[in-house]
Amino acid sequence: MKIDSILKPYQHFGVNLGLDRIQQLLDKLGNPHQQLPVIHVAGTNGKGSVCAYLSSILTAAGYRVGRYTSPHLINWNERICINQKPITSEELENYLLQVVNAINKDSETPTQFEIFTAAAWLYFAQKKVDIAVVEVGLGGRLDATNVCETPLVSIITSISREHWQVLGPTLADIAGEKAGILKQNCPAVIGQLPPEAKAVIEKRILQLNCPTIWPKPALDLGKNWAEYHPEPDTQMNLPTSAVTIKYPLPLLGEIQLMNSALAIAACQILQQKRWEISETAIQNGMANTQWSGRLQWTNWRNHKLLIDGAHNPAAAIALRQYVQTLDCLYPQQKGKSWVMGMLSTKDHADIFKALLQTGDRLYLVPVPDHSSAEPEELAKLALTICPELSHCQTYPDLVAGLEAAIISESLTILCGSLYLVGYFFQQQEQD
Repeated sequence: MKIDSILKPYQHFGVNLGLDRIQQLLDKLGNPHQQLPVIHVAGTNGKGSVCAYLSSILTAAGYRVGRYTSPHLINWNERICINQKPITSEELENYLLQVVNAINKDSETPTQFEIFTAAAWLYFAQKKVDIAVVEVGLGGRLDATNVCETPLVSIITSISREHWQVLGPTLADIAGEKAGILKQNCPAVIGQLPPEAKAVIEKRILQLNCPTIWPKPALDLGKNWAEYHPEPDTQMNLPTSAVTIKYPLPLLGEIQLMNSALAIAACQILQQKRWEISETAIQNGMANTQWSGRLQWTNWRNHKLLIDGAHNPAAAIALRQYVQTLDCLYPQQKGKSWVMGMLSTKDHADIFKALLQTGDRLYLVPVPDHSSAEPEELAKLALTICPELSHCQTYPDLVAGLEAAIISESLTILCGSLYLVGYFFQQQEQD
């Protein structure tokens, strides 16, 4: 039985936040989530790369590390890994069927994400991982991953306006939902937050008595190296191992100075709890970290291409900041070529405002197999926001858009949706 056919009957339940269904399901499965230590990671952006850093560092330290992330780019297996190796299709089918067979037919039917999350917990428990690094799916408080009562560390990477239709219209509302992963007396690591969001998180930290580190971004040493400096006033009596550390930083973009600092701060909390994580393990783990589809260079039909999800305004700002650092490599070029598709639920206007500048070229395509924004409507909006575009046109599919874009010798960037990036990788595999 194929993975898609197992999951498809539960797809139409969509996003339905709440913990009752997942807790009932896990109880029927023997509560596997209670059998392993957990690092829980929430945030608007940066969750995935922080999970990637942590799982790579802990693997380098000699531990058996489960990692659960979403969404996937090419196949479902990517979401559930042990020591960077995805679960096999045969195993995934087996664990999904175990979960489906445990569903109480007299209770409310669980969502697709809840079924998949339960399968991840079950897999990690039965494979006896030493630790699981678990990414929140959406929000935090009512997310299906938020069933661990005593996480080793809770991490909130960033907070900006996304999924407001579900989490609430303001940054304070969104922060309140993400603060739901914080637990009584359990350590927390928090990234740089807007004041409105930070106030909410700080209040919750005080209520729950969470020992907290607020690390500053690492120092950029150049040539893909960085240096982390522990904050003296937020070290929570960390041991002598909490010292300045230099490390390679393979993931691109200024935002990785913050994300890598969050991961190292979490490791220092684990060190305090007697986990054996050497400086060499941190350095080797960082060096070996991979996280596809985020500020990644690739080649398409002998043309260099930059790809990035950039699916919300904060991620778009980070992308534009990185692109601006490349201007010295393309001094003769005027404008950039953006191949873009976005989901209908995203903040299209603010993403365009972050990315588009005078002289840029825009090639708009649909996002296949998802609730895509109409390219024609995006084109109208883009020209309203940036009327000085030198090219703005829609294309029936991604390949047509890319073919048109690479005629120009300018820097070409594919962005706007992780699902679109995943579709691009699928096409690459088929070529």
